[in-house]
Amino acid sequence: MLTKEKIIESIKAMPEDNFEDIDVLLERIVVLDKIERGLKDVENGNVVSNEEMKNVIDSWFKK
Repeated sequence: MLTKEKIIESIKAMPEDNFEDIDVLLERIVVLDKIERGLKDVENGNVVSNEEMKNVIDSWFKK
């Protein structure tokens, strides 16, 4: 989960012209949260190998 400090850092790092549209700011916060969640998944070993994912995708096309 994003911390308040990380959100503030992200806002401070954005160019001033990005503040014309709140959607840009919200999108950036959502992307940062998804990245942080993904990194936490990797740390916890909650990952799928390329081979496993290939098998899952292949199964979508088999009937």
